[in-house]
Amino acid sequence: MLNIGCHLSASEGFLNMAKTAQSIGANTFQFFLRNPHSAKDIKFSDQDIENFKIFAQKNNFSKIIAHSPYTMNLCSAKPGVRKFSAQILKDDLIKMNKIPGNFYNLHPGSHTGLGIKKGIELISETLGNILSQNNFNNIIILEMMSGKGSEIGSTFDEISNIIRESGAGKNLGVCFDTCHMFDAGFDFNNLEKILDEFDKKIGIEKLKAVHLNDSKNLLGSKKDRHEKIGQGFLGLEVFRKILNNNYIKNLPMILETPNDLPGYAEEILILKSLV
Repeated sequence: MLNIGCHLSASEGFLNMAKTAQSIGANTFQFFLRNPHSAKDIKFSDQDIENFKIFAQKNNFSKIIAHSPYTMNLCSAKPGVRKFSAQILKDDLIKMNKIPGNFYNLHPGSHTGLGIKKGIELISETLGNILSQNNFNNIIILEMMSGKGSEIGSTFDEISNIIRESGAGKNLGVCFDTCHMFDAGFDFNNLEKILDEFDKKIGIEKLKAVHLNDSKNLLGSKKDRHEKIGQGFLGLEVFRKILNNNYIKNLPMILETPNDLPGYAEEILILKSLV
């Protein structure tokens, strides 16, 4: 069974997000726990969460994914931003404890001039401190990035170093983003080679989810502009390979393409036809 969905507005509440997902042929979804740009908290009722759990179990939903706000940066050159980001992360993980067994997607961060080595050190230290001092029942998945600007996380080595140096490996996983990785130089026509390298450097069991996005940019452009499925430089045949891979096909997969709900429904039909 293909576990696929899209990004939805959390202001609807969990149950309504699940119903919206089901209405477009999805059985998972991604959402923000707070405003992605201001980091203002979004409130959820306990009853809504319980109703969602019942609905999700009844309708065979896959794991769902909370996404960190864009204002977070665990390795900023500004100590105040790092402190703010760490508090947001901790608060979000506490909130996620009410829906255990799911994922919290995190952009590793941008070193903003400190350098990759120092950036990895700061990210790892924060993750290690938060995860060692609290009981959380969801896994943080580090999203693969495109490498634009001072972004960290565009190579398996960088992600591997974060996981190792944090000392919190059991609480960490990885999320592939097909647009980001293509823009970072990963050619998905050689999917098996990518997965072999990932297994050697990180471990295939650490791959927990996939963001399915085509790219407006050429391979290795180190940009980040998502395109609709089959309309960018990755193309439908790449997505056919991804969806039929024996390991990836069982993971939750999220569309972050420039689309509305009818567009997502159409993309989901296209992707299902490739399986």
